[in-house]
Amino acid sequence: MADWIVEAIEKIEADVRRSSDTHLLKLPLPQLKGVDIYLKDESTHPTGSLKHRLARSLFLYALCNGKIVRDTPVIEASSGSTAVSEAYFAQMLGLPFIAVMPRKTAQSKIDKITLYGGQCHFVDSSPQMHDAAVKLAAEMGGYFMDQFMYAERATDWRGNNNIAESIFEQMSREPHPVPHTLVMSAGTGGTSATLGRYLRYRGHRTQLVVVDPENSVFYDSYQTRDDTLTADCSSRIEGIGRPRVEKSFQPDVIDAMMQVPDAASVATILWLERLIGRKAGASTGTNLWGALKVARDMVDRGETGSIVTLLCDGGERYLDTYYNPAWVQECIGDITPYSEALEDWF
Repeated sequence: MADWIVEAIEKIEADVRRSSDTHLLKLPLPQLKGVDIYLKDESTHPTGSLKHRLARSLFLYALCNGKIVRDTPVIEASSGSTAVSEAYFAQMLGLPFIAVMPRKTAQSKIDKITLYGGQCHFVDSSPQMHDAAVKLAAEMGGYFMDQFMYAERATDWRGNNNIAESIFEQMSREPHPVPHTLVMSAGTGGTSATLGRYLRYRGHRTQLVVVDPENSVFYDSYQTRDDTLTADCSSRIEGIGRPRVEKSFQPDVIDAMMQVPDAASVATILWLERLIGRKAGASTGTNLWGALKVARDMVDRGETGSIVTLLCDGGERYLDTYYNPAWVQECIGDITPYSEALEDWF
């Protein structure tokens, strides 16, 4: 069995070596005099999203801790992108994979999971996912990957080409190489924890601003420091926002939080498409709205510098939702005030 684990880790490491780093895109926004905004394009990973990094780290963490052996069924609670990436690695290792997800998850993500050999187990809403995954793992004798528990500890935040180290290496020749602010949305909280810890470890004065959508308790928990908060509703921005404070969420490494209206997130990805000709998922809209707000505040104060945020995944997964005007009107509401604000600003 030890030989199989060694071989499994070697397969994952080989996949890393076959992949180049993700691009850092500088947005053409001359109106922001002295302030540059960059998007780190995580959609270029083999599985198309930021969650590829997380899935790789979670598998390595489980393998090295003896939680996954040959033929172990792997179960995850995921609204889509993490499950897609985990299905990819499970298929690589020849392991059964089942994703527990809400019925409303985009069909394109479901299709990707099945493309990589995974199965989908549906529940009615996000708050039901965790318990259903625990039950399923117990029934199958499998391992619940539990991204919301292990995301912050599975990633090597000191370096090893994590996303923070990659950002700073790519920024090294830019006009403002040490960012004024990093902006990140919270799903598990793992990426914001990695960014915040790395900033402190390396002694950077960069601020970490975490943005949160509606129907999520992270923002209120940060403001009140109450980690017992829960909500009965689900986030409408796939991949981010949670109905409870997850263990991976680390508020003490965050400098500030901002709550972003869901309509602003959707308006921003439509504006971004007009700006650079690229579609992105709505979590990118949440990130970018926050970055634009930080940039405008910097300009108003006469400050200069750079802001880096993430393009989490491509918008092609959401053609029937965030890029469908009828769906947006029914499920998100009127985005016109935010679209007009963006046009006025830029």
